[in-house]
Amino acid sequence: MNMNSLRSACLLVGILLAAVPVAAQSVDEMQQKAVQFLEVTQAADGSWTSPDAVGITGLVTTSLLMSGKSTEDPLVKKGLDFIVASQQPTGGIHAAASRHQNYETCISILALTEANQDGRFDAVIKKGELFLRGLQWDEGEGIETTDGAYGGGGYDSKQRPDMSNTQFLVEALKKAGVAEDDPAIQKALVFVSRAQNLESQHNKLPFAGKVNDGGFIYTPAKGGESKAGETENGGHKSYGSITYAGLKSMIYAGVGKDDPRVTAATAWIRKHYTLEENPNMGQQGLYYYFHTFAKTMSVIGGDEFDDATGIKHNWKQELTEKLASLQQPNGSWTNPADRWYEGDPNLVTAYCLIALHHCK
Repeated sequence: MNMNSLRSACLLVGILLAAVPVAAQSVDEMQQKAVQFLEVTQAADGSWTSPDAVGITGLVTTSLLMSGKSTEDPLVKKGLDFIVASQQPTGGIHAAASRHQNYETCISILALTEANQDGRFDAVIKKGELFLRGLQWDEGEGIETTDGAYGGGGYDSKQRPDMSNTQFLVEALKKAGVAEDDPAIQKALVFVSRAQNLESQHNKLPFAGKVNDGGFIYTPAKGGESKAGETENGGHKSYGSITYAGLKSMIYAGVGKDDPRVTAATAWIRKHYTLEENPNMGQQGLYYYFHTFAKTMSVIGGDEFDDATGIKHNWKQELTEKLASLQQPNGSWTNPADRWYEGDPNLVTAYCLIALHHCK
């Protein structure tokens, strides 16, 4: 074989190997390596990262359950015991002095409902649910239904609501068995609809029509804010992770696929489909994006998703391959763009395990 023929053969082999999808066993291997990492990093009290980081412990525990660990596995059991022990007299599940009470309680409820096949955590979950209802921004906080903060969830009862906390609020209530027509879910939908860059009967706030692309921003409260910045005309730029969070929350709240809000959000996602970055945020919040992307795609349904150019994406395979390329030798993942705690390998590894669960 001459040199040109050899180069051609090598090129062909490379193309064929690149086209081979990640096998199902590879997903299992990725999960196994990640679990082995988390076995090493759990503290003696059952927490991960810090005894004050109840939310991170909740995410890790959820990810272990989603990776096939049983509730009786020592790793999981210690995590669950830590979560239950963190419940306060108010019903909130968080560190005593926490300013992330909504976030930590929501995440804890997701872990407990994942482990609650026999009903052992019913009472803890119910107390947590009632606490979340009390934190939600509504008449109890003395605001009008026309206020941009109405219906949302913040980190606690004093910090303004945002889409990240609200998406976890909606998901936690849903997992706890709250019906989509429940007042708490429908109030949250008011907030979510106003976080969408879409001028409509559901969003008449001043910024609604300035971008009008169907994507979502961080919060519509106090004039609105996007972590992606502003447009020249004073609008708030839509971005990836929060747009997926908004679409998922709308679907959980019972908004149909033909509703203009859902079709506009889906069109934004089609236009900005990518796993190379968190759209309009670059590498910031990338793993939060991956985990929210996977959850939302699972809710939409189907293994394939068409982007705006008509290209069909097997999103499960593509996400699995992306995560495989980023996993560290010790089984963890971490984000060099360390914003929103994504320099913490426990948190980021939990995000990835949850994402992989939805890829199987």
